[in-house]
Amino acid sequence: MTEIEQLAALIRVLSRLPALGRRSAERIALRLVRDRDGLLKDLIQALGAVRETIRECSLCGGITTRDRNPCPLCSDQRRDDSHLCVVESPSDQMIIERSGAYRGRYFVLHGKLSPREGLGPDNPRIRRLLERVTQRGVQEVILALGMDVESEATMSFLASELEKRGIRVSHLAYGIPAGSGVAYVDDLTLKRAIVWRQPVRPE
Repeated sequence: MTEIEQLAALIRVLSRLPALGRRSAERIALRLVRDRDGLLKDLIQALGAVRETIRECSLCGGITTRDRNPCPLCSDQRRDDSHLCVVESPSDQMIIERSGAYRGRYFVLHGKLSPREGLGPDNPRIRRLLERVTQRGVQEVILALGMDVESEATMSFLASELEKRGIRVSHLAYGIPAGSGVAYVDDLTLKRAIVWRQPVRPE
């Protein structure tokens, strides 16, 4: 492999990251090459540490370390076990936690109902969620999944399944734009959305 081919391989890998097109990937790759003893070295060390230590939490599916599993949020006995907030990704979990408006438990779906992404009603994450609400005394599930079509389909399916089990189901209410999600909302708006959450199926 020649040096040019190695650079092209790096650009291809970077292009696979969310929100990074080829032009952005090229700029990042060239910046790393120019600073190979600084930024590139630090990045390699950080990626190596992540690969060795970062794991998925055995309870919520969020991000934790190899020596802290379950994660600190799941291990915190001060949190409210009666409320479970369901999010699409660990980044959504981090955003909601940063808002300071929620003190319950979390569950990360790692996707939405989508044939393209392989997440259907029989997906193991869906089954694990339904098992968790029946085994851990959950009274209310808050579906924090955004306002796009796939999120709406996911919320409708989960609400139906959860209500069969006697669980109250709500969703974020205030200021989440149509077609958007948790990751695109500021902390104050998100805090209001949690506080003023609405039933998925109004009575």
